[in-house]
Amino acid sequence: MLKVKVFDMGGNIVDEMELEESVFGIIPNESVMHEAVVNYLANQRRGTQSALTRGEVRGGGRKPYKQNKIDRSRAGSIRMPHWRGGGVVFAPKPRDYSYKLNKKVKRLAIKSALSSKVQNQELIVVDEIKLDNYRTKSIVSMLNALGANKKSLIVKPSMDPIVFKSANNIPGVETAVADSLNVYTILKYEKLIITKAAMNMITEMYSSF
Repeated sequence: MLKVKVFDMGGNIVDEMELEESVFGIIPNESVMHEAVVNYLANQRRGTQSALTRGEVRGGGRKPYKQNKIDRSRAGSIRMPHWRGGGVVFAPKPRDYSYKLNKKVKRLAIKSALSSKVQNQELIVVDEIKLDNYRTKSIVSMLNALGANKKSLIVKPSMDPIVFKSANNIPGVETAVADSLNVYTILKYEKLIITKAAMNMITEMYSSF
């Protein structure tokens, strides 16, 4: 039976939570996680890079000099790739780098990433994260109390503007909603701080397969 301690915002143990082993207790599949990270980064690429080929560079329509009897290599245009100001041989053009992963592969990658966090003791479950006002100091004190004052990801079950805006001022800290988690973000941060409600949501989402 897989269990973790549940803390409050002051770092005190207030409860214990049983984890679904099919989600948080599997053997992490590194190759699948790598595949998911590569997919995520590829999908983030804008693909707007562009350069001009020889035929697109302005000028160069006239032959620069005659071909024979001048002891120089033949040249048909001043826009040849090996000439200064010439075109690019295999010029990059705008393209779409995104591609889709198999749904089962994505689910396995998420489970593997979550399980790796549990195994490495990098998962911290908090009973509730709630602020009455926008206050970054409250989030900083919570992170210090939880021993997560480095790179941390705070996950809640739904969008919380007060908590998210307060946390986003802190360098190395990011916030996320439970149903939008991805492998890259999970692995990027040293500590994964999840509320109890968000844990239940993640368990419900990924335990059915």
